Amino acid sequence: MEIVYVYTKKRAEFGRQCNFTDRAAELHVDIPPDPSLAENFIERNPVDRGTQCVQEMSEHDVNTERFETDSHGVNHTEGGWPKDVNYAEIEQVTRYRKKVEKDEMYVHTINQLGSAMEHCIRQNNAIDIYEEYFVDIDVDAIDEPPSAKTINVFRDPYELKRTATHISWFPDGAKKLAVAYCVLEFQMSSPDTSFDSFTWDIENPNKPDMTIKPASPLVCVEYNPKDAHILLGGQYNGQIGFWDTRKGSQPVEITPIEHSHRDPAYKTIWIQSKTGTECFSTSTDGRVLWWDIRKLGEPTESLYLDPTKKQDPTKAQGAMVLEYEPTIPTKFMVGTEQGSVISCNRKAKTPGEKIVAVFPGHHGPVYALQRNPFFVKNFLTVGDWTARIWSEDIKESSIMWTKYHQAYLTDGCWSPTRPAVFFTTKMDGTLDIWDYIFKQNDPILSLQVCDEALHSIRVQEHGRLIATGSHNGTTTLLELSESVYTMQRNEKALVTAMFERETRREKILDARHREMKLKERARTSDKVNEEKETNEEDYDDANLVEEAEKDFFEIINAAKKKKETEEAKRKQDEEAAIEEDEKQDTKKV
Repeated sequence: MEIVYVYTKKRAEFGRQCNFTDRAAELHVDIPPDPSLAENFIERNPVDRGTQCVQEMSEHDVNTERFETDSHGVNHTEGGWPKDVNYAEIEQVTRYRKKVEKDEMYVHTINQLGSAMEHCIRQNNAIDIYEEYFVDIDVDAIDEPPSAKTINVFRDPYELKRTATHISWFPDGAKKLAVAYCVLEFQMSSPDTSFDSFTWDIENPNKPDMTIKPASPLVCVEYNPKDAHILLGGQYNGQIGFWDTRKGSQPVEITPIEHSHRDPAYKTIWIQSKTGTECFSTSTDGRVLWWDIRKLGEPTESLYLDPTKKQDPTKAQGAMVLEYEPTIPTKFMVGTEQGSVISCNRKAKTPGEKIVAVFPGHHGPVYALQRNPFFVKNFLTVGDWTARIWSEDIKESSIMWTKYHQAYLTDGCWSPTRPAVFFTTKMDGTLDIWDYIFKQNDPILSLQVCDEALHSIRVQEHGRLIATGSHNGTTTLLELSESVYTMQRNEKALVTAMFERETRREKILDARHREMKLKERARTSDKVNEEKETNEEDYDDANLVEEAEKDFFEIINAAKKKKETEEAKRKQDEEAAIEEDEKQDTKKV
């Protein structure tokens, strides 16, 4: 069928018709110049005048109030039933259905709808609208420069701002994130400071999705990977608690204060288990405690972080971070305040054997510790002014490290989708993105997220979204460009070769260092032996001189005594001879 639209209008309503013709130019007015008028003017030479064509503007500020939106449920009432039929009663509903099904129009209507529905189903089955046409084609390296854009900013709703100490992503898609708020400087806290932490819907930054009300400010919070309704939190007073979002803002259960940590619980992690209820925590009191949320009365197991392996509480090092990889369920790692990283094995027979190795990490506390998701033997640590990559095979030194920055590093993590990419945050509010395939001396992208210090960072499991929390409680949600989170061609092979090369290099350097130590020790021992022999020789020479002097003086003394004895005997003989002569002279007289 052809559709035609006809518009009608009188010719007089269009106005008078315009007629155009070609003709030569005509002069209508000719005004000759008047020389007498020139006497009224003075020539200005030179003439310089500025003209501003831009509209003049003035600075204008408007402070508008933020519009808050709220989500509410809708009470749905089933409709379409007659007034005399109660849809809640099964018998009435069944009776009415049978009555309708017996109607002739019902069967006719169903047949008509059935044919149309069958046609639509066949159309849908003819073509797979979700088919991937280019799955087998190798994607070339993405040439676009790395970039990131801010999607949303979630601010602490309270006036007394607190630090966003920890972030946890919703395990089932990028829908929500939980943020723990706490003032870590004890002397800076105010009695009016709120204890609340929040979960946020990433699409609604105006109002928190849910409020978490702990007994003490939350230092860390973690979603349960097996049950997205369960949240685990470590509190500033050392207690561990868990929340069920279906049951409200109050905690379901909290550990008793006498069995909890004696310092803030800086890290809590869920353990890969069949029940999905086991977890463990650590604190600066130097202990690691294992829990089961079904019974939080006391820990199921505990361990003192004593590097001497003697489980001495006085020598335990305070812990700041925990690392647990579900693919290695028996092993875990701890970053301490002293800058070292302690590798532990939970299934060891004795508590002393649970501490396997100690890595000499950083000059200050270790603020971040995470294994590479693709190469679990290699792990990342962040502390002091550097980020370091380690291998479990080498305990003396890291295999790779960043340059020393001007600002202190506060947190870091690996990309879940690319083995060569990791992120770090700094005290100057900068977020650095590192790609060790592209560049090793500098980050590929450095973002000034805010003016205050960044404290925490967490990447969503798909690698596209990243959330970072600041000192004043502002959580910034960023979306990364495709080149940052998309796996590059041969990236795994390149990273494997790089890690193996650096590990081998460190092993060679370590062997050389040990050899030099042994040589130095041997040289020192030889020197000591020479000094000892020299001292012994000097001692022997001194003894010989002393003995010779002693013998010499003994001989002289013996000769003197002999001479004195002989003189005394000679005098006696002379006196005896004189007396004999005097006796004979007396007899003659």
